[in-house]
Amino acid sequence: MISLHLPALQVVVPLMTAALCILLRRATFSATLAALASWVSLGIAVALYIQVAEEGPFSYLMGGWEAPWGIEYRVDRLSAFVLVLVSGIGSITSLFAPSSVAREISEDRIYIFNAMYLLTLAGLLGMTITGDAFNLFVFLEISSLSSYVLISLGRDRRALTAALRYLVLGTIGATFYVIGVGMLYQMTGTLNMADLAERLPAVAHTRTVLAAVGFLTVGIGLKLGLFPLHFWLPAAYTRAPSVVTAFLAATATKVSIYVLLRIYYTFFQASIFENLPVQWFLFALALAAIISMSAGAIFQEDAKRLLAYSSVAQIGYMILGVSLVTATGLSAGILHMFNHALMKSTLFLALGCVFFRIGSVRIADMAGLGRAMPLTMAAFVIGALSLIGVPLTAGFISKWFLIQAALDQGWWAVAVIVPAASLLAMAYLWKIVEIAYFQPRPAGTDAVQDAPAHMLVPVWILAGANIYFGISTEFSLGSAKAAALFLMGSAP
Repeated sequence: MISLHLPALQVVVPLMTAALCILLRRATFSATLAALASWVSLGIAVALYIQVAEEGPFSYLMGGWEAPWGIEYRVDRLSAFVLVLVSGIGSITSLFAPSSVAREISEDRIYIFNAMYLLTLAGLLGMTITGDAFNLFVFLEISSLSSYVLISLGRDRRALTAALRYLVLGTIGATFYVIGVGMLYQMTGTLNMADLAERLPAVAHTRTVLAAVGFLTVGIGLKLGLFPLHFWLPAAYTRAPSVVTAFLAATATKVSIYVLLRIYYTFFQASIFENLPVQWFLFALALAAIISMSAGAIFQEDAKRLLAYSSVAQIGYMILGVSLVTATGLSAGILHMFNHALMKSTLFLALGCVFFRIGSVRIADMAGLGRAMPLTMAAFVIGALSLIGVPLTAGFISKWFLIQAALDQGWWAVAVIVPAASLLAMAYLWKIVEIAYFQPRPAGTDAVQDAPAHMLVPVWILAGANIYFGISTEFSLGSAKAAALFLMGSAP
């Protein structure tokens, strides 16, 4: 039955469709295939999520080879949740992409965009579902190499510089990761994650394993944009085509955080925080990211760059939840990972609509768009309110639980910093709202209409999701709690 092979199809469908896009070399056909493959991937992810919820975690052995000799795909509460998130964002952005891509990428390169988009999607899904540490590296490289191409497709020549910087730092990160995995293999003789979890405790205090922890943390830290390893991120998000920025901001960094959780809680298990000062290392970097990047965003004049700085700050919130090393803190971090994907995809797609109409996302050029593009800017405001953490939005829920987790630990200062940083978010987002709603369009500029309906629909699906998941938390919070308990070892 085909249902038995859903874990393999989760990766194979976008991977094989990417090859078809290259063979067809037609913009329209490749866009249709990309959208179809994305929605099929979402359907598979939902089916896997339901199966895990009903039956518990399960494995799929590639080619029938038993682990550790063969590659194992492992689906549990956390991986199923992330699969739904990644494929869901990919599906929605695929609806937005055709018109936006036609505006920002030359026609002869559109089929390349669709192929690279599917390769990135396949790589991210593969990183999420694989149960093999080296296979994870393979998918990491697939997603990274294709994302470098996606960023370089921007019409601005500075996109090439941004892609090159990302390539260099991304390669360093991948090298650090594979060195760390090599050290673990040297000490345990296995690359299977479940086997690593069984064998590592016996050698956990050796210098080789301790060094491996450092290499893995720095390597994945580069990939997820963890402060101060984030230098590639603002330029990449700013210069990439709008739909690429929205897709990567909502998925790539989230999957990297997922990998970090796997390293700490699956490879080494929660005891790593007792044996090494990892908790305090992450805690310090998280607070530094939240404060410095939120403050830095206030001084940006380009809306995409402003949101890029904001993304580094929001990654700090997620890492802060991880550093609390409690079920509530971990739940808050995982929940914010999900909610932030909704926020940033809404905001970046709204900016994609703005660029589609006026050819710029500089804040000064957005004067008067509140009246000229009311539906686009209304969606932007909803995403902004969620990013700030206003009640009845998704962002409020995850920040509330983060504050609660800090208070449970007696960390009153952290409980104050989280809402204080939200005030900084209010300050930098208000810059855009103020100029869009309270300043008129410059005299002599062409009349501006709202974005086409087929672009507004996906934007408003995501904007509505920010409201829905701020009111109904059964899926998002319930999944985050179940995943956190699973990682902490409190659930089967």
